[in-house]
Amino acid sequence: MPGGCIWAQAAGNGPVMNSVGPMSKPRTPKGRTIEVARRLAEEYPDALCELDHGNAFELLVATILSAQCTDARVNMVTPELFRRYPTPHELAAANPSEIEDLIRSTGFYQNKTRSILGMSQALLERFGGEVPTDLDDLVTLPGVGRKTGNVVRSVAFRLPGLPVDTHVGRVTRRLGLTAQEDPVKVEEELNAYLPPAERGDFGLRTILHGRRVCEARNPRCADCVLEDICPSSTLPARKPARATSRSTASGAVKRP
Repeated sequence: MPGGCIWAQAAGNGPVMNSVGPMSKPRTPKGRTIEVARRLAEEYPDALCELDHGNAFELLVATILSAQCTDARVNMVTPELFRRYPTPHELAAANPSEIEDLIRSTGFYQNKTRSILGMSQALLERFGGEVPTDLDDLVTLPGVGRKTGNVVRSVAFRLPGLPVDTHVGRVTRRLGLTAQEDPVKVEEELNAYLPPAERGDFGLRTILHGRRVCEARNPRCADCVLEDICPSSTLPARKPARATSRSTASGAVKRP
């Protein structure tokens, strides 16, 4: 979801430490997932979507437009779009050429025009003009896949939904949380490790981490709060501290 949802970044200062040193590495994908979720929640505490919207319908439109586009660009387009077409009723009846002119700068504007017009018509015909909350219903709308549906569920309705885009797939594979390539299988595997209420924020925080730190070509491992538990870290492996014998620790001198 290249244009997906972004949150304010909190200060992060490297690996989490306990009273006796670095935390032991989780041994299982579930254990790593739980620890990753905890650290990302500390690093990005405010899960606030940067796609400007006032309701579920506007978020649905904005998320469709965000495909292969930045949030900032979408936010430049949607104010006028929503002013002219504030509900599915107006958008469904819009002239396609007018919509294309409004959203041209987001890229793939012809496909996106067909999607948001078809989505609006489907809302009127099958859902009384309201955005459905069930994922199985959302994915029947033109232009809406599981990723977009989960964004709407988790952000607009605060319901369980884990959006999996290229960032989530890349980051979770690097961290060893999954080996799956298919987004649906990634979602299913992560859902098995996370409580339903945490899935949406986990997915969106992972997207943010993938954009700001765990980049595709040049991951910034030195700045990553997950580096010490990441099997894909590009930093030199840390050597464990040498154990101190009881005699030397007590100040005794070994005799030859």
